[in-house]
Amino acid sequence: MNTFNKGYKFFIDNLERDYGINLSENYLKNINLEIEKFEKELSNFEGFKTPNKQLKGDIAEFWHSNTFNINAALKDSRNRAYTDRSHEFASPDIKGNFGKDFGLKYYRNGEEGVKAQSLSIFQKFSEYKAKGGKENIEEFLKNRNLSNNDNILNDPIYKGQIRVIPREQLEEAIKWLKRKINEESSKRSEQFFRYQETLKLLDDRLRDGKGVESIPLSTEEALKLSELSKLGNVDLKNFGINIEDLMKYEYIIQQGFRAGLSSAIIKMVLEVTPKLYSVIEYLIKTGEIDKEELKKNGFATLLSGAKGFLYGSLSASLIISCKSGIYGNVLKTIDSSVIGAISVILLNTIKNSYKVSKGEMNNRELVNELIREMFISSCSLIGGGITQGVIEIPILGFMLGSFMGAVLGTFIYETSYNAIISYCIDSGFAFFGLVEQNYELSKEILQEIGIKVFEYEKFSYNKFEHKKFKFKKFSYNKFEYNKIKIKILRRGVIGVNKIGYVE
Repeated sequence: MNTFNKGYKFFIDNLERDYGINLSENYLKNINLEIEKFEKELSNFEGFKTPNKQLKGDIAEFWHSNTFNINAALKDSRNRAYTDRSHEFASPDIKGNFGKDFGLKYYRNGEEGVKAQSLSIFQKFSEYKAKGGKENIEEFLKNRNLSNNDNILNDPIYKGQIRVIPREQLEEAIKWLKRKINEESSKRSEQFFRYQETLKLLDDRLRDGKGVESIPLSTEEALKLSELSKLGNVDLKNFGINIEDLMKYEYIIQQGFRAGLSSAIIKMVLEVTPKLYSVIEYLIKTGEIDKEELKKNGFATLLSGAKGFLYGSLSASLIISCKSGIYGNVLKTIDSSVIGAISVILLNTIKNSYKVSKGEMNNRELVNELIREMFISSCSLIGGGITQGVIEIPILGFMLGSFMGAVLGTFIYETSYNAIISYCIDSGFAFFGLVEQNYELSKEILQEIGIKVFEYEKFSYNKFEHKKFKFKKFSYNKFEYNKIKIKILRRGVIGVNKIGYVE
């Protein structure tokens, strides 16, 4: 097998590690970007003179949209919420890219907040007139893109929007709405709908209906955030907004499963492609399909897929666990590629240790494989890091560089290894015990020079043979000169990291 093929095989064997590293880094990067974005938006309020009681509503909008987005990043969802600073009539405070709009009201208590959330169009028009508005009802509706009919006047101005209020006010607001629904259903049935619709859409957080949601915020917390934002002294860690507190094992398992599944599929495709080519080539030449070869390759591909899933999921899970701070701040400083490489090398070492216990590999072969894997892994990861900065396509850039690094690392290792072995052959150097210098003569050489070699007894049985008739043949003796046989032994490789006498 040439150097390129060895490098390619190493890349395929460690593909799940590279995919796990890249997926984990992108996952953690997205979470941290959302947290940084939240901090930046709150810092924009530094120096504001607006009273906290008024500012808390604006702060709540940024809180809910950003904590929703952080939760979406944690759950690897593409759904996002955006704060809409529009001042148009009844415009939503927050819009989602998943088909939902949200209106927030952070008032003094639950009753005041839910009254504002259930305000009808006619009530809004009455407020407008009380403040000196000059438009009549037709002009008021037309200028706000509302249809001019009698039925619409009793509709809530925030119709269709999710009504979000402070966490501690939700229970009080629900009780008030239920009481109003009971009252209006018997007195003014036309008012019934706006209270019922408000109750149906009332919540203390943003939700997308698929598990992603914002963190509920109380009035007291909104006031505190307002004060800190104006001072430019917001530390979101004090409000539980940091990756260490937000990360859960269920998210880690989810990402590990995703990395493992993707690694298994990619690995199976790359494994089966050259084998499928061989099957097609055989079919073209013979007109038949080699069923045994097909079956053998099929099982081999399934096993490689299983290995890819195990290694990929473990690599991704360990990286996210360490880099998110679940295992402490010390492990957060370790590079993702190092964690991924260690996890794969550890699994391979366990596998090779099992082979040693079964006698399929000796200790020197185990050490040699470990050194080889560590060196080529380092070259592979360095190559991936370099190309990722040049080719900014996620995963593809890293994996391309990893492949190039694996081939280059294999070439360097093979060249260096051959040079070291040649030096050890010539000098007798054991290279700190990694190379075994064996000075025993092999059994074949001992037998050739006439030395009897002890062997364990072997059971042999007589074979029955029929008597055969043979004609007598005249034979003559040949005269041969006596010869002296001389064979020069030299030092050479007789095993992995093992040097001895060869002919």
